[in-house]
Amino acid sequence: MNQLIECVPNFSEGNDMNIIKQITNEIESVDGVKLLNVDPGKATNRTVVTFVGNPQAVIDAAFLAIKKASELIDMSKHKGEHPRMGATDVCPLIPIAGISMEETAEFAKKLAARVGKEIGIAVYLYEAAQADKKRNNLSVIRGGEYEGFFKKIKLPEWKPDFGPAEHSVKSGSTVIGARDFLVAYNVNLNTTSTRRANSIAFDVREAGRVKREGDLVTGKIVTDEKGNPVNIPGSLKSVKAIGWYIEEYGIAQISMNLTNINVTSVHKAFDEVCNKATERGIRVTGSELVGLVPLKSMLDAGKYFLEKQNRSTGVSEKELIKIAVKSLGLDELSPFKPEERIIEYLLKNDSMARLIKMDLVAFADETASESPAPGGGSISAYVGALGISLGTMVANLSSHKAGWDERWKEFSDWAEKGQYFKNELLKLVDEDTNAFNKIMTAFGLPKATEEEKKARTQAIQDATKYATEVPFKVMQLCYDSMEVIKAMAEVGNPNSVTDAGVGALCARSAVMGAFLNVKINAGGLTDKAFAEKLIAEGSALEAKTNEMEAAILKIVNGKI
Repeated sequence: MNQLIECVPNFSEGNDMNIIKQITNEIESVDGVKLLNVDPGKATNRTVVTFVGNPQAVIDAAFLAIKKASELIDMSKHKGEHPRMGATDVCPLIPIAGISMEETAEFAKKLAARVGKEIGIAVYLYEAAQADKKRNNLSVIRGGEYEGFFKKIKLPEWKPDFGPAEHSVKSGSTVIGARDFLVAYNVNLNTTSTRRANSIAFDVREAGRVKREGDLVTGKIVTDEKGNPVNIPGSLKSVKAIGWYIEEYGIAQISMNLTNINVTSVHKAFDEVCNKATERGIRVTGSELVGLVPLKSMLDAGKYFLEKQNRSTGVSEKELIKIAVKSLGLDELSPFKPEERIIEYLLKNDSMARLIKMDLVAFADETASESPAPGGGSISAYVGALGISLGTMVANLSSHKAGWDERWKEFSDWAEKGQYFKNELLKLVDEDTNAFNKIMTAFGLPKATEEEKKARTQAIQDATKYATEVPFKVMQLCYDSMEVIKAMAEVGNPNSVTDAGVGALCARSAVMGAFLNVKINAGGLTDKAFAEKLIAEGSALEAKTNEMEAAILKIVNGKI
């Protein structure tokens, strides 16, 4: 797997889009990186930029961006709601694929050393890149902010890791490190009170608040036997939070960093803030995500809110995201566009999923054209997807059937299984065509020398093997999907039993069609043992599919 890291620098400018554009132009000038998101905030006077790429390209782009920010942003004139200490306030690197946190931390150190030496900015390492645990926390490092750092940097314990022990009047200092994926998330309140917002933030954040006698704000601080302040932890683990007032929106917010979304998810944080706000007579009106969010976070949120309504979670990815957006109020302050905010959507290559992006007429026209692809393999995968879609429909209809309320979870689980098979088969619609194109590409390789001939022959065999494995995968998925279809014929809404029957017919046709592709492609393989094994397994699958279809149709006809 190619190494891929994400970089999310925060620049202390959120109003002048010309300055922001000059910085992002530097990032985009580097080959091997992709700019994913630019999220400026006027009240915070801060812009969060997200880009990904191979490690060396990413740190090259980050260096150029930090350098340009130091030239364009004057921190002596900067005002904003968010804590900050430099023109580039913080620049984290996040491992995404094919690279460990330890390796990512080494790239962070490499970037920090270059920034300190070539730009002359004081740099502090944080999180996984910082060996000294007393100074690896961003909020601790940034304490005192830009204004207080002129004195802080002179303290022996706050000597920078790289660069001069001088806090630049114009550029300030910066923090560079390596960390896990973090979700920056703000919850909107129906109040303008920063103090009340902070009280809720202290209620939920892991660090909590200092314990006081009587009044939580003015009461005497309670200490232990050693004289250390006693702390009351907050209710959410892996959460950092503060309250602030956003003049741009005219509201106060709880600003949170969810540092481990496997521990505290977006929806869990939202609900907990709602609960704590209600206890204080305050209402949550919505929320906003800053930067990007993983797809799983949105899907999990959609399922969570559907489950709270006792509704089926076996709906499409698009519907789950819509439920999440509406339930979290992510579109209260500005439109939430999934294609621009979900990291997987920004990274995916749509050119490899051309067919399933077509409408029905265009897909039929493309199939009927003189082009050999899409062919029978892609059509088999699509027919299979339609078959399990019918089974999933029956599951969803059953979960909402009047009088069957106590069974909604049973049918929701079946619908989720159906959605899985549908999604996997849709991927294979394009993958079968991509596999065919790999064969054509292999046949087009040069063959002037013996070495080229050998490489070409091997490429053809590799591509042909893959083109055999793809339709075999279609066979497996379609047969497995018939479990859902059979269950819906047996126990699903009886008014939709014929839909389950049609689903079974589609699944069987898909298996039969895909097997034809397996057999014709296996015929071109020199690895005869592999070919014979696959055909034998395919024959067994075909027989089991015919038996399953007969069983389902018997149930269906018995209920008509």
